[in-house]
Amino acid sequence: MPPFRRTSIYFFAITICLVVSGTFLQAAEFNSTFRTDVTRHWAGPEYWTNPMEDWQISDGRLEVLRSGGNRNVHVLTHQLGRKSGTFETSATIGRLETQQPPASVGFRVGIQSELGDYKSALLFGRGLNAGISADGKLFIGNEADADESNSIGKAKIVNLKLSAKPAGNGYSVTLTATDEKSGDQLAEVEKTVPAAMLVGNIALVNNFSQPRRRHPQQPVKRIAARHWFTSWSISGSKVVEHADQTFGPILWSMHTLSRQVMKMTALVPPVGKSDSQSVELQTKQNGQWKSLGSEKIHPLARTATFKIENWDDSADTPYRLVYLLKDAAGKPQPHYWTGTVRKNPTDRELVVAGFTGNTDTGFPNTAVATNVAAMNPDVLLFTGDQIYEQVGGYGIHRGPVDVATVNYLRKFYLFGMAFGDIMRDRPTLCLPDDHDVYQGNIWGNGGNATNMAQHDAGGYAMPAEWVNMIQRTQTSHHPKPYDATPIKQDITVYYGDMLYGRVSFAILEDRKFKSGPKGTVAYWKGRSDHVKDPKFDPKSIDKPGLTLLGNRQLKFLRDWSADWRGADMKVVCSQTIFCNLANYHGGNKEYLIADLDSNGWPQTGRNKALSEIRKGFGFMYAGDQHLPSIIHHGIDAQGDAGYSFCVPSIAAGYPRSWLPDKEGRPVQNRPEGGLPNTGDYREGLGNRARVYAIGNPAAKNRPGVLNTLHDKSSGFGIVRFDKPTRNITMECWKLLFDVNNTKPTDQFPGWPKTIKQSDNYGRKAAAYLPEIQVTGMKDPVVQVIDEDNEIVYTLRIKGTNFRPKVFDKNGTYTVKVGDQDSGNMKTFKGLKPSNDKLIKARF
Repeated sequence: MPPFRRTSIYFFAITICLVVSGTFLQAAEFNSTFRTDVTRHWAGPEYWTNPMEDWQISDGRLEVLRSGGNRNVHVLTHQLGRKSGTFETSATIGRLETQQPPASVGFRVGIQSELGDYKSALLFGRGLNAGISADGKLFIGNEADADESNSIGKAKIVNLKLSAKPAGNGYSVTLTATDEKSGDQLAEVEKTVPAAMLVGNIALVNNFSQPRRRHPQQPVKRIAARHWFTSWSISGSKVVEHADQTFGPILWSMHTLSRQVMKMTALVPPVGKSDSQSVELQTKQNGQWKSLGSEKIHPLARTATFKIENWDDSADTPYRLVYLLKDAAGKPQPHYWTGTVRKNPTDRELVVAGFTGNTDTGFPNTAVATNVAAMNPDVLLFTGDQIYEQVGGYGIHRGPVDVATVNYLRKFYLFGMAFGDIMRDRPTLCLPDDHDVYQGNIWGNGGNATNMAQHDAGGYAMPAEWVNMIQRTQTSHHPKPYDATPIKQDITVYYGDMLYGRVSFAILEDRKFKSGPKGTVAYWKGRSDHVKDPKFDPKSIDKPGLTLLGNRQLKFLRDWSADWRGADMKVVCSQTIFCNLANYHGGNKEYLIADLDSNGWPQTGRNKALSEIRKGFGFMYAGDQHLPSIIHHGIDAQGDAGYSFCVPSIAAGYPRSWLPDKEGRPVQNRPEGGLPNTGDYREGLGNRARVYAIGNPAAKNRPGVLNTLHDKSSGFGIVRFDKPTRNITMECWKLLFDVNNTKPTDQFPGWPKTIKQSDNYGRKAAAYLPEIQVTGMKDPVVQVIDEDNEIVYTLRIKGTNFRPKVFDKNGTYTVKVGDQDSGNMKTFKGLKPSNDKLIKARF
């Protein structure tokens, strides 16, 4: 970008007028209404600011807070349509200081992206620039083409009018500057442009210069003038109005329902101190809206969370969230976000959609959101990386906390803009991962403070207050934690369970307590988490004292596995799988022996976790790897633990692959069908993995944003928990398909796959205890305990007969049978393996 040129231009203001023609018979109009009694980052429901932390409304003006390239504000509700017509707009703009080098200012029209969506254009759109150059000349198109004859001189307040009318196959566009105080014309420039350039979004721009990089880790620092804008209006027959395309003041909501407790979080933008500080929740009862109370907006997270006990989960309940936002006259006007808390689906299969890895490349993720909505799942599970640092552009702020917060919120709001409509009616679990807290990888190490230079030694690089804010935005609607005691720095926890549709969900935080590799095991050069040494011995890094889940979460899993109250099936939700499957990383497919950012390390911690999970026959549902897979995990033998399903990324960025066939590894027990890269393996960390399906990315990506994402293995997962049969069916859908006309190739090879619930404790029996025959009770819970009082496993059986398997043919066992919900359990002690005895349990 060329250096800024100093000019004699002083403080000035600009009014921008666009004449636009629309697809409607009547011209659409837009007029900005920036209140004079409020100061806040959020411009209002009709606007999108890039980036939000660099803008505010104050004293009835829209102001730039921090200078930098391409700071812009889009109107959400009005665009330039494709039909021929005219357009016009106006806005008053003034310079905020004179001591900085001047910057160009004006507007951008006809903003379009490859995806052709107004939301995508907010981030990736390009359009026709028009305004005042940094040296005070009017221009249309390229700022460098501004002519000296079109200078506005030393005007302080300028009305800039852009008008356009059809001319042949294109448009004649005229930009006129007049002095706001005297009304005298200062300069005018005219240009003919193709008609295709005047279709799309409309935006105000401060400093047309583009940042050097779109995806920096830190904001690009530039010194340039800042401006303010007022009285922006848009009208004309080419303008298309979509009044429903507002965003806010209630942006979206997320809720859960568990054990007749409904928790809901309303997400709102950074409102001002003079705005309302609360949100009201109402439900529709007997045709009337009834208030369930109001909740204060958290000052940092900008969330309002409701907890309603004794919720009637036997019927669908319409709800609406209400926020009172003052209009231009200062009168509070109600704004609503509506949805339905669906009844608890206890009487049919439960369908859970799974997602991970949400880069902004495919924003607004229409293909995923539309297809998922059509499949109508019961629960949504987002397993991490709801945002990445580069999402939305303009880099990240690591401080101060208030600026870093608004920086994050804008990125997270893109997630809500994409998926809010499917979240409004379904329980949603949302698990933050490393990129959500601005770390490429994270080993939480119990919560100690660190910095990015030392992050691989363990800890959080961002301030604890900020980390808690992140967790509040994503998890405050979750059921209460198993143990809410904060970790170091008073960082909060959210691990616990949700019971919904007679399926018990264990929600894990598999990064928070994990040890870091730096200073503990990494003896090699380069990245401490990437092992490239072909002579590497996996046992050398499985050292005593290293932690994966930590004792707290292991205790939770132990208790959860044994508790079947109200549950027929169980599933563990985690950020990533307990395995190191991917062995090729990045676009250049760099080969790695092992990756310590996986839950395959530390191996002892991994085995402890799998051991507790299999005691409850828990199926594992996760993401993070950017690599779809189905694995039957093993501890002491292949397949002696449970199954995991790793879902594909919503929009894959960093590709990974599993290609043991490429390495010439000997194949053992390749599953029926002979899919490549499947079978029994010891992955790079020595863990046992029986791979049934793998969704490797294509060898070459096709051109086009969506085609490239599709080829990089983007998509989503579906898991169906069939309670009558106790079967679990996994589906893995590619990004691009027609949900109304599906084909076998729309899923990755190896999907769909159905397993039995009992397969999640695949350990082979050494012997069997006497058969249990139950009368007077259907589908009881059976718990097997060895004589040392350690629970071997717990399971709700299907039917009335069950023969427990055990793993020590010489052991002595206690078996408990019955209804855990009521406590009506019968206990049979001193049992030993037998082929001829029968235990009769009568209720």
